[in-house]
Amino acid sequence: MPPSPQVEVAAQHDGVRGQAARDGREKVLPPEKVDTTKVPNLRWPNFSDYQSIVATFYDDRNYEVAWTRDGAPTDSAKSFIQAFQGAASKGLIPEDYDAPRWADRVQALNSKSEDAISLFDVAMTVNVMRYISDLRIGRVNPSHFNFEIPVQDKKYDLAEFVSDNAVDATDVPKLIAGVEPNSEEYRQTEAALAHYMDLAKQQAQSNEDPLPTVAKAVSVGGTYPAASALVMRLRLEGDLPAPGDPVPPLPMTFDSTLSDAVKHYQHRHGLTEDGKLTAQTIKSLNVPMDLRVAQLQDSLERWRWLPEPYLHARLMVNLPEFVLRGFDPDHKLDFTMRVVVGKVMGQHETPVFTHMMKYLVFRPYWSVPVDIARKELVPHIESNRGYLASKNFEVTNNKGVIQTDYTAHQVAQGAVMVREKPGPKNSLGLVKFIFPNQYDIYLHSTPAISLFEQTRRDFSHGCIRVQKPADLAAWVLQGQGDWDLDKVNEAMNSGPDNKTVSLKTPLPIVIFYLTAIVEDDNEVHFFDDIYNYDTEMQKVFSKGPPYPVKPEPIVPKTKEGETV
Repeated sequence: MPPSPQVEVAAQHDGVRGQAARDGREKVLPPEKVDTTKVPNLRWPNFSDYQSIVATFYDDRNYEVAWTRDGAPTDSAKSFIQAFQGAASKGLIPEDYDAPRWADRVQALNSKSEDAISLFDVAMTVNVMRYISDLRIGRVNPSHFNFEIPVQDKKYDLAEFVSDNAVDATDVPKLIAGVEPNSEEYRQTEAALAHYMDLAKQQAQSNEDPLPTVAKAVSVGGTYPAASALVMRLRLEGDLPAPGDPVPPLPMTFDSTLSDAVKHYQHRHGLTEDGKLTAQTIKSLNVPMDLRVAQLQDSLERWRWLPEPYLHARLMVNLPEFVLRGFDPDHKLDFTMRVVVGKVMGQHETPVFTHMMKYLVFRPYWSVPVDIARKELVPHIESNRGYLASKNFEVTNNKGVIQTDYTAHQVAQGAVMVREKPGPKNSLGLVKFIFPNQYDIYLHSTPAISLFEQTRRDFSHGCIRVQKPADLAAWVLQGQGDWDLDKVNEAMNSGPDNKTVSLKTPLPIVIFYLTAIVEDDNEVHFFDDIYNYDTEMQKVFSKGPPYPVKPEPIVPKTKEGETV
C-alpha cells in the first residue's frame, strides 16, 4: 500500500530536518507552528493579514528557523527588538510590535525547548513584517479613508524582502532607513516628532492648568491675569525666547514682547497674525502637546503612502493649511501661494488624491450643471427673459450651438445647456489647470479674490482656487516654448476663449492632508483638522492590528460640474 499524503509530508519534513542537521543549520519548525492565523503569545494574535505571507516565508526556507542560532537570538533579531521598542520615535505604537514582550521571549529561549524557539521565531517574523510594511506603506490603506493614493505601487513582496534583507541584516537601522520614504519632509517630520514627544513629557510633568480664555482680545498695553502662565506656555515651543534673551514682561502685562511671541505662535498655527491674545489663540494654546504629537504621527503615516513621483511631486496642495507649494525638479521649494478649498459643510470637501497635471485652459467656459441651473437660474428666467444674458450666460444645444430661442422648462429639464461665458467675471476666472480625475477637481482662478485675505479658506464646492493664477500658469509652462508671464497675461486677458495648452511633460500633483508640517526653516506648523480626517485615523489606530490594509472602492462625493 502506498504511503498516505500525510505520511509523505511528514517524511519530507523529517528529511528536511535531517538535512538541516547534516548541513549544520539550525532547527526546522513544524509547519503547524506557522500555518495558522493565530499565535497565542502575540499582543495582537490575529495576523490574518500576514498569515499567507508568513507561510510563504517559511515554506521558501523549508521551515528553517530564521531568528535564533544555537537557541539564542541572532544579532538582527536583537536589532529589530530595539527598533520595536523605539517604534514611537517613528510615529508608530511599540505595542503593535510586542515591544514589552521580547524580554520574556528571550528569557524563555534559555530552555532550548522547541516551543519557545518556535514561538519566538514566528512572533519575530510577524512583527518584522508588520514593522517593515508599516514603515513602507503605512498601517492603513488610504482608500479606507476614501483617499485615492496608489500606495500599492511601492508595496514589497514581504516574504522575499524579509528573507533576503532582514533575516541576516548586519545593519538593521540602515535597512529601516531604506524602507522609509526618502524625503526631507518625512525626515524633518520625524525629527519634529521626537521634539514634541519631549515637550509632551515636560508638559505632563509641569501639570499646568489651561490658560483662561478672554471675552475680548487683549492688545499691547492690556492686562491678562495669567500672563506668567502664558509666558511659560509660549516658551515651551520656542515662540518666546528663553530667559537670558530679552527680558520677559511683568506679571499681568501684555506688552510688545508677548505680542510678538503670540504673533509668531499664530503664524505657526494658521491663525490670524495680529499679535492679539484672542479666544481662538488661547484655545489653540490649550491644545495638549500629546495631541500635537498625534498630528505629527498622522503626517508621518500619510507621507508613507506616497510613491514616486508623488513623494517628490512638483505641486502639492495642503488642504487644512489652504496653501499650494511648487517645487523645482530637484524638489526644492520654488513658491507658495494661498488657495481656497472645499467647504466643510454640504459634502463639498476637496478629496485627497494624486494625479498628473496635463493641460491648461485659458479663458474657460463654465458649464452650469442642470441641478444648479434648475434651482438657481430657472426662477430668474421665468420672471426675466433677459436674465441669463445680463449675467454673462448663454444657452447652447448638446452640440454646443448657441440657442436664442429657449424656454425655462427646457433649461430645467436639461434639454438645453447653460454656460457662463469667458471673462474676468467667470466663476472659473481666466485660467484653469486640469489633471483629469473622477472628482472633476482642478485648480482655477477666481474673481472672488477677497477670500484669499481670510485666514480660514474653505469656501468652494470642491475645486481649488489659486491666489496667483498668472504666476502659476507661467511656472507650469516654463521651458515650454516662449511662454512667460507677459504671454500668460495676454492669453488670460485678451486671448482666444477656451484655449487649451497641453503640457509637454505632465506634472505630478498631490492634493494632500497634513495638519502638521515642517517648514524649510525647521519650524513646525499645525493646522485645524477641518475635515476630521485626523480624528478618523486615530480611531483606527486605537483599535490595534490588524488595520484595514486591503484596497477599498473610492466613492467620489463630488459631482461633475458642481465643484467650482
